[in-house]
Amino acid sequence: MNETPKFQAEVQSDVRKNMRRVAFIMRRTSPAVKVQDDERVMTYPTALGKFVIALEAAFLILVWVSLVFNAPLEGLADPMHTPNPAKAPWYFLGLQELLHYFPPFVAGVLIPGIVVGALIVIPYFNINIEGQSIWADRSKRGRIIGSVIGFAVAIFLMFDLKQFGHGGEQVPMADRLLDIIVPVIPTLLVGGVLLISSRYSADSPKPLQRWLYERPVSFWIMTWFLVELAVLTAVGTFFRGPGWSWVWPWQL
Repeated sequence: MNETPKFQAEVQSDVRKNMRRVAFIMRRTSPAVKVQDDERVMTYPTALGKFVIALEAAFLILVWVSLVFNAPLEGLADPMHTPNPAKAPWYFLGLQELLHYFPPFVAGVLIPGIVVGALIVIPYFNINIEGQSIWADRSKRGRIIGSVIGFAVAIFLMFDLKQFGHGGEQVPMADRLLDIIVPVIPTLLVGGVLLISSRYSADSPKPLQRWLYERPVSFWIMTWFLVELAVLTAVGTFFRGPGWSWVWPWQL
């Protein structure tokens, strides 16, 4: 004769010792029931096929560009005659432009490290654990915090630019003003769009307004980082002449 199993309520997390579980559904709650499976796409051949097609298309475009346009190569490198300005590859020009404003440690280690670290950590904050909108809380405190953060970042950039810009060299006032204003523009632009998005809601009539309203904190930080990097790279590519001075493209 089989014995009646004994059930005992206890707090237990070791599945190997106790493989049976009883779920207690409390009042005002209900178990999550999955009524249908999520849509699935097979890695092969669906996703892999599209990847191969995109890879072949990119390869053909690059080959066509290399055949039609000549690469802007200069002469052989001569260590006795360093070009002026000595520019880094385009993908490092943003960091090289930062070195024009900040000390090497700040421009090459501190600022990139803070941005990358923030992009990794912020999505895991308790206030944003589900990647929800930064304006999910409609209280005024959120708007004030966003405004203060944007203003503080702009002031921080302007202060450091004035302290470290040009290394104390005598430069025209117009160039100094451009060096102060240009790097702050992306901060003010992204901060302005962020504050404008606070006026929208999930029920806004236009899709763009709803999309901006639903963006999380990590999106705005990444957007600021990319816009700032694009602006600094463009300035270092087209607006820097001899001695890393400010010039217009048609003056080169």
